[in-house]
Amino acid sequence: MNRITLDPKVMGGVPCLRGLRIPVATVVNMVAGGLSTQEIVDELPPLEAGDVAAALRFAADAVSDREILRQL
Repeated sequence: MNRITLDPKVMGGVPCLRGLRIPVATVVNMVAGGLSTQEIVDELPPLEAGDVAAALRFAADAVSDREILRQL
């Protein structure tokens, strides 16, 4: 998870990738929209394939133990 950064001075503390102004949520939404890892990397050149995987792991961890999942 060293690719995920939370800095109040960058994007208001929203989880981003490697201190860049690319939020984890943006990458997760791109995956959900059907883009491949390569398409995401091509669209957001500072990113690497490992960043996309890290964003998905972060998102999965963020919701894994949430109360909302227990209600489903």
